[in-house]
Amino acid sequence: MRFSLLFKAIVIGMLMLAILIPLEMIRGTIAERQGYRQQAIASVAESYAGAQTLAGPVVVVPYRVDIPYTEEDNKGVSHTKIRSEERQWQFYPQQLRLDGSVAPWIRKRGIHEVLVYELNAKLEGHFDINLPATVADGTVGEIGQSFVSFGIDDVRGLVESPSLAVDSHATALLQGPGDGKPFASGIHAVLPQLAAGKSTAVDVALDFKLDGTEQLSIAPIGDNNRIELKSSWPSPEFTGRFLPHERIVSAKGFDAIWEISALAANTQKQYESSHGCATGCGSGSTPTPVVPDANAAKDSLDRIELTLVDPVNIYTQADRASKYGLLFVLLTFVGFFMFETIKQLRIHPIQYLLVGLALAIFFLLLISLSEHIPFLWAYLVASGACIGLLGFYLGHVLRSRMRGVGFATMLTALYAVLYGLLISEDNALVLGSMMLFAILAAIMIITRKIDWYGVARQPDPVAATLT
Repeated sequence: MRFSLLFKAIVIGMLMLAILIPLEMIRGTIAERQGYRQQAIASVAESYAGAQTLAGPVVVVPYRVDIPYTEEDNKGVSHTKIRSEERQWQFYPQQLRLDGSVAPWIRKRGIHEVLVYELNAKLEGHFDINLPATVADGTVGEIGQSFVSFGIDDVRGLVESPSLAVDSHATALLQGPGDGKPFASGIHAVLPQLAAGKSTAVDVALDFKLDGTEQLSIAPIGDNNRIELKSSWPSPEFTGRFLPHERIVSAKGFDAIWEISALAANTQKQYESSHGCATGCGSGSTPTPVVPDANAAKDSLDRIELTLVDPVNIYTQADRASKYGLLFVLLTFVGFFMFETIKQLRIHPIQYLLVGLALAIFFLLLISLSEHIPFLWAYLVASGACIGLLGFYLGHVLRSRMRGVGFATMLTALYAVLYGLLISEDNALVLGSMMLFAILAAIMIITRKIDWYGVARQPDPVAATLT
């Protein structure tokens, strides 16, 4: 029984589909290892400090409002009475400035490395506070103890003792965000007593060090915000609602500046909405009697976000590499098929299968080795082992050492191109498409003079191996 050329192609296609099974199993292993890394990050965040979000400062002024109302007695006579309600004003800084440096370092959990940082920063805010004597529905009575609140997502990250100066005077910081919970968590400080009907300028300056894991977010809650962050980390990712107005990124680190106006940011309105404030909450108008939701405030505020990205995330790189696994198998099988049909070599389907499995094992070697040695060295060792094995094996299968060396050279070129795709993430698509086009063009040029009908009529060497 002789196999037709079409039947050969069908057998090779089925073998390629069979190779997809170990490739998908290896990709599942990569995803599982990535999950273990996420567990390591969560473990570090639990015992160290998680991703940090900064908001504020916000000045909170509690007060009592006396509201007159009319009530009729049982004889129908109207009487004017006073009802008192406890309310609060929140004021935002007219000018907010944060200057900080982000110092990164690596913490380990088992074999996994987790990127953490220490933010060393100074946060300054200038307030013009105008307390009215009357509000729309009543008269301002007693003014409570005002305070300034800073929102910090994970206060465990505070290093040493932060220092606060109010109008250039050292002021004690207290635990928690303050009464009424302007933020879900944070710190606050008591301000000098304020009086209704008067305007007061307040300047606050907070010097602090804050630890966190991988990501830092800052809410631009002032009327005018200038935020400057610098670091020695060379691979930052700027996300969130606002990108830096200026940024310099190099191998030595980065320096980024955000300049954001309240005209462009909805942060104040979002804060007011989450705290049940009517229009103009920060300017002294009457809040509606709604209980503040500090967690909603934190989650809904527009923020700038900085992420310290690991430029060589071995699991991401290995996953991207594994997506090209079928392409490696396809190109190798196409080469085999051409040798088999043109040179009349006898290549058994099991030999196809063994070569495909060796190509698939490369990706498992890559992920296992890269957990213990740098990714580049893991890639060189894994690819070198597979190329050496296949070169040796194919030298016997193709009955020529030179042919084995030729296939090994082809594989070396493929692995080199693949590594170029992995390290050129921004250009991966264009490089990959150009590579595929070049390979297809080479195959078409090499086979342009082949009479495939004539090849199909020749005795099939595969049949001879099975009879």
